[in-house]
Amino acid sequence: MSAASPPDGEDLPAGFLAAIGMTPERERDLEIFRDRLTAANVHMNLVGDSTLGVFWRRHFVDSAQLLWFAPGARVWADLGSGAGLPGLVLALLLKGVSGAQIHLVESMAKRCRFLTEVVEELGLPAVVHNARAETLKLEVDMVTARACAPLDRLLGYAEPYFARGARGLFLKGGEVAAEIVAARHIWRFDADTHVSLSDPRGRVLSIGAIQRVRRS
Repeated sequence: MSAASPPDGEDLPAGFLAAIGMTPERERDLEIFRDRLTAANVHMNLVGDSTLGVFWRRHFVDSAQLLWFAPGARVWADLGSGAGLPGLVLALLLKGVSGAQIHLVESMAKRCRFLTEVVEELGLPAVVHNARAETLKLEVDMVTARACAPLDRLLGYAEPYFARGARGLFLKGGEVAAEIVAARHIWRFDADTHVSLSDPRGRVLSIGAIQRVRRS
């Protein structure tokens, strides 16, 4: 079974693969990405070793679901991109789509080299920024992150993107309700949560209209 094929019993919404733009060509690119990630992980510990065995659900579906929840978004910023999750998956699925561009923002140089190698090999519509997220001035449709920081700090990193019109769509775990409560001590914002399609314990957190109410 390929990394891009759902195992038996995979419970996904009807039409999910078509909606996110999955094709045989993109499946082939996904296989290459998985191979490059597996090889690089030996030296850089980009993801937990055990998660590579469940790549389809844990990494691909977890990342790709962002396009299910925000189908019209074409320009994204992935903060703390690290292994390229979700950013490289988004770039892979938006390859060849008019106006698509993914900004992969990562402060560690060696991880940026990995991201750049994958982007160049697969010809993805992505730009790698070796920088701290809060120092960039990028106009994007959507800002995202996975396993980057608790929400109170993450909103600080994302503040410049929101100020230029972005919305946020963040991949979070089951502790998201507590993170929202903590973040509201510093920020005022609109928030909606969706059950993750990759793990019912996880949440996809949609954020908009943020305003800082006090310094952290």
